[in-house]
Amino acid sequence: MAAASPSVFLLMVNGQVESAQFPEYDDLYCKYCFVYGQDWAPTAGLEEGISQITSKSQDVRQALVWNFPIDVTFKSTNPYGWPQIVLSVYGPDVFGNDVVRGYGAVHLPFSPGRHKRTIPMFVPESTSKLQKFTSWFMGRRPEYTDPKVVAQGEGREVTRVRSQGFVTLLFNVVTKDMRKLGYDPGPADTQGVSGPCLP
Repeated sequence: MAAASPSVFLLMVNGQVESAQFPEYDDLYCKYCFVYGQDWAPTAGLEEGISQITSKSQDVRQALVWNFPIDVTFKSTNPYGWPQIVLSVYGPDVFGNDVVRGYGAVHLPFSPGRHKRTIPMFVPESTSKLQKFTSWFMGRRPEYTDPKVVAQGEGREVTRVRSQGFVTLLFNVVTKDMRKLGYDPGPADTQGVSGPCLP
């Protein structure tokens, strides 16, 4: 008897939120969550997490190292709405309040193998000098009520933002049954680490 053909494919990802470069800030922590289409469903692992607080390294790089693990498995019937990971980095301001230091998002890698991604981060900006001063004085900087808006296009064109820092992620990706459903995930890269890297 022939085995039934699969009706879903799996995307398994593990790795880590490795490190960050925020030259102006110290004692930061990171939150992550996933955004995905309606045909996708998580089957194992954690959909969100929050790291420990880390301080800058004492070397020339002044890296903030988290090595915070990511481990999640999704199932889907089609690749539309491929999952994205959304990162939010927080740290103390001069008054000791936790304020956002950066938002960023990137799609999970499409092809199996080991991948490294460096994500440019940004923060929302106040629209006027008065609002900027008031938010600084009150310790309430502009931030998104839901960080998942970073991975969606709707309403983003009206948000004023400023680039600030980078976060490096490491992914190990395994797919199952994509070829059986007619999708080509590309060649498996098991030797090197792909993706843009900063010096």
